[in-house]
Amino acid sequence: MSGILDLLQSDMGKTIISGIANQTNTDADKTSSVLSMGMPVLMKAMQRNANTTSGAAGILSALSGKHDGSILDNIGGLLSGNASNALGNDGSKILGHILGSKQSGVAQVISQKAGIDAGSVMQILQLAAPILMGFLGKQKNQQNVSSAGDVSGLLGNLLTQNSEQNEQSFLEQVLDADGDGSMVDDVAGMLLGGSKKSEGLGGMLGGLLGGK
Repeated sequence: MSGILDLLQSDMGKTIISGIANQTNTDADKTSSVLSMGMPVLMKAMQRNANTTSGAAGILSALSGKHDGSILDNIGGLLSGNASNALGNDGSKILGHILGSKQSGVAQVISQKAGIDAGSVMQILQLAAPILMGFLGKQKNQQNVSSAGDVSGLLGNLLTQNSEQNEQSFLEQVLDADGDGSMVDDVAGMLLGGSKKSEGLGGMLGGLLGGK
């Protein structure tokens, strides 16, 4: 089983990075940095959603339907011309379901780390989100994950694959600075200087992610 960062380092990953860089008029190296940080953040947020019954069911439904992995069969085409507009629109909805009101905070933290403006970070993540879902859908099929109860484990295993290569320091040391396991909440705390915890992340995916 390979992690998401392994995908980015593959030949397909190079196509993804160059395609997104071209569509967002962003330097390829900075695009790669944003993806290397942003994709694990999204996966961790989904894993937290998967800790609830409704959240896990929503993710499983999405990965069994619209996001079954078939998107990976035509990456080059999806990241060219007008096709990328539809991809970005889909990605915007996905980010809304996964991160909710924390989208801006996540984008700003990644912006600071990658040396790129937050608006470009959002554009990159919007194009990347459907690709990430497709990657997860393909992994779901390969691992024969058929129950909602196994979704969190799938996401955790994929994140662990990256951690073993010491590529999760951004997640572990920055986003979870207070050690409570709530990485998305910590983003808001770092930016706003507050300690209020986010609400409603669990179950946010319920039935919506793969529905449109």
